[in-house]
Amino acid sequence: MNKSYEVEYCNLELRFDRRHIQQLIRDLIQDGYSLYWSEKESIFIISVRTGRKLTKLRFQRLAKGYKLVGDYVIKDAKLAEWLEKLIGDLRGHAVVKRFKDRQILIENILFGEVIRLVEINGMEHRVIFQKGPVLDTGKMAEMFASQSAEQQLESLQQELDRELEMLYEALQKGDKELAEICKEKLRKLRIKLIRLEW
Repeated sequence: MNKSYEVEYCNLELRFDRRHIQQLIRDLIQDGYSLYWSEKESIFIISVRTGRKLTKLRFQRLAKGYKLVGDYVIKDAKLAEWLEKLIGDLRGHAVVKRFKDRQILIENILFGEVIRLVEINGMEHRVIFQKGPVLDTGKMAEMFASQSAEQQLESLQQELDRELEMLYEALQKGDKELAEICKEKLRKLRIKLIRLEW
């Protein structure tokens, strides 16, 4: 393993139910990790030991299920690989920064899919991949300066959370018609989010 290996996960958001968390604990133990967990009224924490480092995964309790949230720096390649598989499988969101020598690769992931990949070498940076419309720097500066864009983004995130909750409930009840309506709304929200963020 590369000694300078490091991956940072920012704005990580993954949704779980209790069964998934229990399976997660079993999988980590089977992979040879030493860990312990604790539960409080609003949060469930799994502490994973990797060498001398302790990584605390924080699961926020929701009305139904849990949400893994926060920023994490992982220096263990196997644990990073495991976390990335979860992001893909659970269609999560994250900004992933990979540090290697003097280079940084930044992946923006939305619904488990990479929507933007940027490479940074010293002062230079280039967009390797971007899904959807590419904005020039003038338009980006305009958007960052705009308070309304931030408010719209926050409002869209809340709408997205509500829609995901409704989809979860529809799937639990077996209501296929409502589930399809929710999925269509989520597709539209996803496009709006991508446009706002980029």
